[in-house]
Amino acid sequence: MSTDGSRRRDVTVADVAKAAKVSKAQAARALGNYGAVSDDVRERVLAAAEELEYRPNELARSMNTGKSNTIGVVVGDIENPHFGLAMRGITDTAKKSGYNVILINTDEERAAEVDAVRVLLDKRVDGLIVAPASSLETSHLQQVRESGRPLVLLDRAATGVDVETFAVDMGSISYESTAHLIEAGHRRIAFVSTVRTDAPYVAGMKLDSSQISDRLDGIHRAFDDAGLPYPSDLIRLSAGDADSIRRITRELLGGPDPATAIIASDGLIALSVVEAIQESGLSIPDDVSFLMYDDFAWTRLTTPPLTVIAQPVYDMGIAAASALIRRIEGRKSTGPAPELVATLIRRGSIGAPKDAEVLSQAGG
Repeated sequence: MSTDGSRRRDVTVADVAKAAKVSKAQAARALGNYGAVSDDVRERVLAAAEELEYRPNELARSMNTGKSNTIGVVVGDIENPHFGLAMRGITDTAKKSGYNVILINTDEERAAEVDAVRVLLDKRVDGLIVAPASSLETSHLQQVRESGRPLVLLDRAATGVDVETFAVDMGSISYESTAHLIEAGHRRIAFVSTVRTDAPYVAGMKLDSSQISDRLDGIHRAFDDAGLPYPSDLIRLSAGDADSIRRITRELLGGPDPATAIIASDGLIALSVVEAIQESGLSIPDDVSFLMYDDFAWTRLTTPPLTVIAQPVYDMGIAAASALIRRIEGRKSTGPAPELVATLIRRGSIGAPKDAEVLSQAGG
């Protein structure tokens, strides 16, 4: 005897067929919208399904039709607002086209990403959107491509994987923002990122992230074009949790030749860097200038408001989902892919370094 607390048994096609007084085959055809079914039978089946609160078995449906109306998305850190905004673009687009989304977070671990891709393929998703944890080790993505399952990449490129990639040209905007800092008088410019390396950074070393490689290339080119030495000793990678980032910030600001400007590669890093600057009794931009990637509401509420590199992250998610759905449905592109361009938004967090002001006063 069942009680109010007992688990409700799932309603089956057979239950719907019995309630509608039709055969199971007729009910299945009406519910699946395939095959020949009279209008009378269809109406009775749908009415019975609604009354019984029938929910279709999506796995069984996908096995029968070869389509699950589901998209799989794999990202490195959903806590990062950058990926949260991209996911909103993906889910908004998917919903409009009748697709559900399964999201898996990997903590930027390639092994976790390999497992995530396998799980999503086992769940028979119709296609995948992946922000690769590694732009170099991509065999699992190549296998998805070879399987014929549609795949597009988000935010980062992947070596040897010939699929559409929706990302911003980081080299150009990094060059522009670094040149802006150099024009303000900065020569000791630091860059902080969580991308993992096995050894301290040296110019030209291969990195897992195409995005970070492009940003560092832009910084390097800006120094070269200005005829200035590249401060590679201020490039700090493998920044982990908030405590690690605060420690790195204190090191950058406390040495004999400290950084006069810091670039944070994402919003989570930026919060910890700003916190460490404040804990050190320093102010922005009087003691240190600050620049960060991505424009979030809080960056306009600080004192002073922060200079940022704004990326069209929501549009990136829309573009990736639209391209994937087009491929799933076998439609050709109707035009060129949308241009995804980042913008340097200049606010109040960049000023002249103190040593430049002293030199200027002495020269006067």
